[in-house]
Amino acid sequence: MPKFSIIIPVYNVEKYIGKCLESVKSQTFKDYEVIIVNDGTQDDSMKIAVKYPFTIINQENQGLSVARNRGVKEASGDYLIFLDSDDYWEKDLLKELTKSIKNDPDLIRFQIKQIDENNNSVDYKEKGFRGLSGEAAFNKIVKFHFVENAWAYCIKRKYWLKNKFQFTEGKFHEDFGIIPLVIIKAENVNSIEYVGYNYFQRANSIMNNNNYEKTKRKVEDFYQHYLFLKKQINKTSFNKKVFMSFISNSLIIKIAELNNPLYKKYKTILKKERVYNDVLDDTVVRKLKRVVMKLSPKLFKRISRRDK
Repeated sequence: MPKFSIIIPVYNVEKYIGKCLESVKSQTFKDYEVIIVNDGTQDDSMKIAVKYPFTIINQENQGLSVARNRGVKEASGDYLIFLDSDDYWEKDLLKELTKSIKNDPDLIRFQIKQIDENNNSVDYKEKGFRGLSGEAAFNKIVKFHFVENAWAYCIKRKYWLKNKFQFTEGKFHEDFGIIPLVIIKAENVNSIEYVGYNYFQRANSIMNNNNYEKTKRKVEDFYQHYLFLKKQINKTSFNKKVFMSFISNSLIIKIAELNNPLYKKYKTILKKERVYNDVLDDTVVRKLKRVVMKLSPKLFKRISRRDK
């Protein structure tokens, strides 16, 4: 049984997949398996992938969530790691993760470098921690960048399966729909300070696509994920304040991507469902932010970007 199962969905990434797979092959720690899920790619991605000694699963194009879920079913490692096929790792990532599994964590977070097509990069270096409960870890992680991105975590496979976690199929923002629960439900969470993941932002990626019809779908999917997360967290005995504030804040910012009249419609929905009331207001600054949120999510989004 390998220590790590690395799950890499592939769809039309022939320009990037070579660098991605080479970064895995070059890892200094070698006890791993790689599961490439060919999600019906229509370019020459698989001509590159077959050159590597990795497992390949072929399926019709069904989307990222289906591909990831299929990869989990095929995995046999102690820990799951999701790697997007246009991103790549630093060579010691698995080695550094191995150092952090001695206390048998359910979840390990690692650090991210964001890079674009012009080779501009930003490191997000966060202070590590060890042996925290999921609730305590969530309260820290929620202050970081890339909170809900699946590729920022190494997850114990038995923990994932025991809780029947899965990515919601057929929807955008699938990470937001499950990873917050994966964090908060964990009994033992570590975070390492090693910057091991290179998050490559290409201009034509799903997340950067400016098609408004797609934007409307994304917002609706995000809203459905919010409802699911709210329902699931209410089944637990956790202190829900920070969790609810995070998902509410995220949804409020998300609707700012809409134009009228849909923007006004969602503002009304959020007010009716008292979403704004779940945003923390325990400091003067937070009280002011909540006032701005209620008045204008678009203004709040602009302010939030400027603050970063």
